Amino acid sequence: MAADLERRAREAFVDDNFELAVDLYTQALDVDPGNADLLADRAQANIKLRDFTEAVADANRVIQLDPSMVKAYLRKGIGCMKLEEYQTAKTALEAGAALAPGDLRFTRLIKECDERIAEENSDLPKRSMPNTVTGTVSSNLNMENDKDCPLPSNLSLQSVVIASNPKFRHDYYNSPTEVVLTIFAKGIPAENVSVDFGEQILSVAIDIPGEEKYQFQPRLFAKIVPAKCRYDVLSSKVEIRLWKAEPITWTSLEFSDKRAVPQKMSNIPDSASQSQRPSYPSSKSKIDWDKLEAQVKNEEKEEKLDGDAALSKFFREIYHDADEDTRRAMSKSFIESNGTVLSTNWKDVGSKKVEGSPPEGMELKKW
Repeated sequence: MAADLERRAREAFVDDNFELAVDLYTQALDVDPGNADLLADRAQANIKLRDFTEAVADANRVIQLDPSMVKAYLRKGIGCMKLEEYQTAKTALEAGAALAPGDLRFTRLIKECDERIAEENSDLPKRSMPNTVTGTVSSNLNMENDKDCPLPSNLSLQSVVIASNPKFRHDYYNSPTEVVLTIFAKGIPAENVSVDFGEQILSVAIDIPGEEKYQFQPRLFAKIVPAKCRYDVLSSKVEIRLWKAEPITWTSLEFSDKRAVPQKMSNIPDSASQSQRPSYPSSKSKIDWDKLEAQVKNEEKEEKLDGDAALSKFFREIYHDADEDTRRAMSKSFIESNGTVLSTNWKDVGSKKVEGSPPEGMELKKW
């Protein structure tokens, strides 16, 4: 059955019916999920459909199943280039070139990646993908040559493609250096989870025998550093830590052409960030709590008191501004004398017990 589906998928591909080809390859993979050739062919059909995220995910699976398949590296490289993942693309293409020395397709695409990376590093405007195509592509050509030829110029960059299954819920949060993505999948064996990191693409697959495969493949809000990313499979979730290429706040997990300008994050608060502290909400009005706090402190400082209250305030100020020995002397003398003596000289009261000394005309009583 899988062989018949594969034959029909190839015929659909030759007829430029790429949607049907993808559908038939998917049906064949349901029957034979470990078939690397089917995955590689579906990857190319997805490239033709401009589903570059899906194409890269298929190519990654092929490389896991058969690391010696040259065309998998080529298709991953092309998909990543279309997603502007030039460093990831270059790494894949170099691996493919090592397996197929002298293949000019790899040489040309690696050179293209180097140019794009240099443009990014120097902040030069990025040019579009080449409009020229070497050779002629038609349905009458040998299909293998058709599949691996350079891409037609009418293939434009896909803004975002997400192939996700709502079987597992996910959530994320920001830190200054990372985005921590949590997929709430309980009791999943670690060997059934695979995660692949690109410069701005993430591919997560949870494959449990006998169940529908979960795939989550977003193009991310901003670029990450794949070498610093990691993931952990825990008892109740899969925790993925994405290391940011820039310390900015991700306002969403996924890329969007309409996203707001991201704000830079900082570990160390400065005067600017402190001045932008949000005021607490009020049902009646917005209150500037920082201003209110400063006002209360100022009123306390300037408060005019009389009698015992003024004396108490005076002693509190002395204690607040005193050194450690003075504080110890004040505490010891006050406690041991039952509140009748208050000394600030530790040398005088530190080595002896302070006896009570009531005011003249009054008697000290011990309770």
